[in-house]
Amino acid sequence: MKHFTSVKDLDNLEAALQLAFELKKAPYKYQTLGKNKTLLLVFFNSSLRTRLSTQKAGINLGMNVIVFDINEGGWKLETETGVIMDGDKPEHIREAVPVIGKYCDIIGVRSFARFQNKADDYGEKILQQFIDYAGVPVVSMEAATRHPLQSFADLITIEEYKTVARPKVVLSWAPHPRALPQAVPNSFIEWMVAAGYELVVTHPEGYELAPAFMNGLTPEYDQMKAFDGADFIYAKNWAACNDRDYGKVISTDRSWTVAARQMAVTNNAKFMHCLPVRRNMIVSDEVIDSPNSIVIPEAENRLFSAQAVLKLLLDQINAQ
Repeated sequence: MKHFTSVKDLDNLEAALQLAFELKKAPYKYQTLGKNKTLLLVFFNSSLRTRLSTQKAGINLGMNVIVFDINEGGWKLETETGVIMDGDKPEHIREAVPVIGKYCDIIGVRSFARFQNKADDYGEKILQQFIDYAGVPVVSMEAATRHPLQSFADLITIEEYKTVARPKVVLSWAPHPRALPQAVPNSFIEWMVAAGYELVVTHPEGYELAPAFMNGLTPEYDQMKAFDGADFIYAKNWAACNDRDYGKVISTDRSWTVAARQMAVTNNAKFMHCLPVRRNMIVSDEVIDSPNSIVIPEAENRLFSAQAVLKLLLDQINAQ
């Protein structure tokens, strides 16, 4: 594994999952593995769980960790090629990234979709330049189209709480006042398909995700039908993905808010969300505060998904 940007980068998903469980039982087992190695976390966007869990994961492995909020402590970066830099951006990403790479052994990057140009977002313009120019392994801490550390943690959580070998997992769109990226749902689908679960994706018409991420799945537009008999409900908002409405909010239909009405038709399903969550928009208080809500254990598992990925990369670096 040269870099970690999706489930496809893992050589063996089952082995990675078992490593995460091993680390959860003994988080300091490999605390000398990262000795004299530096993890540098670059944030273009806000974070709570990703920042803290990835930093803690590096520390657990004995790494030196540097956290760099590029919008607060760095120069504004120009990311376009071939431009005359006569504006407010004094540094180009083409120089910044190789310099960052000289100061560390692994780079984590968090850069959301900008919703300005779909081709740029789905081409992973920022993340790809880190991969191309850094000279060290790059870990996606959420990019424009995927959030693999979150999805890995989601998989860990479902494996912990499932009561049947192949649970029914439902990814449900829910309303939100702002336009949110498709990274979490895109990534979640990829990981659930890779795990072999029964997966249903439900959303209003107009919120279809990119076919490349749907893996041949057909969306269910009837939320109640989708929820019927489900073992896990994963609620998440995302903005429209189609070319005409890309990055727009085209519905705030509150009937899609996950509430007791929908959960009543499930198989006593566990409720999941990546957090932060807009209460009584995405999910009602009664659902997220219920015993079937596993959002906190899910967030805890962010530590072990990150630690497993870093451990795999450190193994590779130390073997060179």
